Amino acid sequence: MQTDFNSINQVFSTIVNRRSVRNFSDKDVSAEDVDKILHAANLAPSAHNQQSWRFIVIRGDMKKQLAAFVSSCASDFPKPSSTLLRMASRSIISAPAVIAVANTAELIEHGTGLFSIDKDKAYDFFRTMEIQSSAAAVENMLLAATSLGIASVWLGILYLVKDDVLEFLGEKKGEFMAVIPIGYPDTLNKGPKKRSLEKIVKQLD
Repeated sequence: MQTDFNSINQVFSTIVNRRSVRNFSDKDVSAEDVDKILHAANLAPSAHNQQSWRFIVIRGDMKKQLAAFVSSCASDFPKPSSTLLRMASRSIISAPAVIAVANTAELIEHGTGLFSIDKDKAYDFFRTMEIQSSAAAVENMLLAATSLGIASVWLGILYLVKDDVLEFLGEKKGEFMAVIPIGYPDTLNKGPKKRSLEKIVKQLD
């Protein structure tokens, strides 16, 4: 018998109902709700509790400029990358607000000085943990938005131009950059079908 995960509790229901939405309605997202989403992101686990992330909220003219900038970058790439970048640009312009996430490198600076091991190994170790920490913050953000009835999408394709986007936003270059448009969905979708656990889980006793 298949489990109804919606009925387990509110957390499971939020996870089940999260969708990647790329087209948004004209309805605005309040500053209060954006703050709630950012607070949830900031509560994510982070290595050494460094919270080496930075959240940039983009609205208005800056959002339009970012969308135009991303669209202009598309011509530098072959298909399908160029197509996905143009789709990302349309999602940015469609959303009432966009949240960008950048790493600060504070964890890398803290960790490489803390560990008495090869500097290159220490750098790679803490760089990876910084990426993991920021990714956890983004997932908190996506789930918090869903719990408020707000749609979102993680535009992973922008990693192709992450240094350019970070420069556009006035941030220093870093290993991790996420751009998440948020808003109310123009249309609802069922979401993609997921593979069964039998195909992806390995049990070791």
